[in-house]
Amino acid sequence: MKAIYGHLGAMLVVAVWGTTFVSSKVLLNEGLMPADIFFARFLIAYLCMLAVSHRQFRTSSPADELCMAGLGVMGGSLYFLTENMALMYSTSSNVSILVSTTPLLTTLILSLFYRSERMSRRQVAGSLIAFAGTVLVVLNGQYVLHLNPVGDTLALTASLTWAFYSLLMRRVMNRYPTDVITRKVFGYGILTILPYYVFVEPLHTDLHIWLRPSVVANIIFLGFIASTCCYLLWNWVMKVVGAVKSTNYIYFQTLVTMLAGAVVLGERITLFGFTGAVVLILGMVMALRMRRRKDAA
Repeated sequence: MKAIYGHLGAMLVVAVWGTTFVSSKVLLNEGLMPADIFFARFLIAYLCMLAVSHRQFRTSSPADELCMAGLGVMGGSLYFLTENMALMYSTSSNVSILVSTTPLLTTLILSLFYRSERMSRRQVAGSLIAFAGTVLVVLNGQYVLHLNPVGDTLALTASLTWAFYSLLMRRVMNRYPTDVITRKVFGYGILTILPYYVFVEPLHTDLHIWLRPSVVANIIFLGFIASTCCYLLWNWVMKVVGAVKSTNYIYFQTLVTMLAGAVVLGERITLFGFTGAVVLILGMVMALRMRRRKDAA
């Protein structure tokens, strides 16, 4: 029963994360920079976690504390910086496709360290089919990609950082409570973004922008719902379902983004995009179904 709740939790988290692109786009249109959005959402998330999590501020060893810091970098500051900076140099289609390689990279990296996380050939085939569907969804009738070495490299870096987040989480997820891990991810995410404001670009401090109703609403959504609640649930899902299986659900994020864009931004869904959605779902069912059969054997 817990595994079922884990899969439902993964789908819920990905459904929320799929809408964050639209929310972030609203904030960018209001004049905020990507690093500003990250700092605000993680600060809110950290304060929320402090309000509900009052235990174990120290880990059992310096190695574990270093691992927690790595989680804050890989799942926080470095991930969001590389993904958002990639959008400055490359097209959103390129970035979306390259970031969608996260499940494949996660499977590859985890399989090098943990035999239990290795996938069968059929599971790999299902993941590749799901990735192909993701590409079709992202393109949505646009057949031309404009390669940009800098932007595309940053996008792949973002994908790799989340894969290493999963690897580091695999090390500590069964040794510390989920709320403790999540609180430290937000804390170290904030600390490790500070050098960016010192050496690259200062934090946007125009209160006139920060106090706009649309900005406040979207920041609260990103900070409380998409960060506090979703990271907390996602870290629990990884513990219950497993790092590889949970990460495979990220494929659905692109589908949710497409639907949210159609509803909120009025973006058109073509037959090309619809076909991609069908292929994506078939590939996901194949990958997850084969894993369950293997687990049951």
